[in-house]
Amino acid sequence: MILMPLPHYGFDPTEAAVPWKYLAERGVKIVFATPDGKPAATDERLITGKGFGPFKKFLMATPEAIAAYREMFRSSAFQQPIQYASIATEKYTAILLPGGHDKGMKTYLESSILQTKVAEFFTSQKLVGAICHGTVLAARATDPQTKHSVLYEYQTTALLKNQEMEAYYLTALWLKDYYRTYPVTVEAEVKSVLKSPEQFHTGSFSVKRDSETDESPALVVEDRNYLSARWPGDAHTFAKKFFQRLQEME
Repeated sequence: MILMPLPHYGFDPTEAAVPWKYLAERGVKIVFATPDGKPAATDERLITGKGFGPFKKFLMATPEAIAAYREMFRSSAFQQPIQYASIATEKYTAILLPGGHDKGMKTYLESSILQTKVAEFFTSQKLVGAICHGTVLAARATDPQTKHSVLYEYQTTALLKNQEMEAYYLTALWLKDYYRTYPVTVEAEVKSVLKSPEQFHTGSFSVKRDSETDESPALVVEDRNYLSARWPGDAHTFAKKFFQRLQEME
């Protein structure tokens, strides 16, 4: 059984639903958690493409990911999440941390409860997967013994600065800072908690997204009980590798 925490609003539909579908189809039980135990809602702009103008096809979720999100949304588990405060780490084999850049993500990224729970998963050597802004939540989790971030000695990736800023510059004229969750980029924040910036991996990036049969565009960094990915375009490969690691740990 794995845990997938989400914010009230604003998570990326691809980063949550593609792994959910891949895992659920293989019999993995997934428990969702939200701040108040009410069902979460995705960033609607990524579903509708509203406001993306000529970049709509490039920036919104793919039809496949949208279909997976609709399926996830209808599931009983998604409709009956637990509260962050009710998370009992010992009940779960792993935790999966999706991302999203909408300002609504702050209820998730800034939750002291979630940060504590993520730290417990790391210190218990349970499997942790984080994609895109999900790595920020991991970076903000503090090891109670060392007082460093739980990522301090891990190899990782995250949303790249050039990815974040490219999306921002493409849309800033009419969407303002929609793509800037914080003034500091995800890459900069994650790097700031590492023992060495060389622990951060960028891979070779293109705008092409991966698929269940094509991992070539993707980057997933694996280090012990932790794996990370950069953006929705890595989601299929991230899901596959997360499931492989889950099997190895059982």
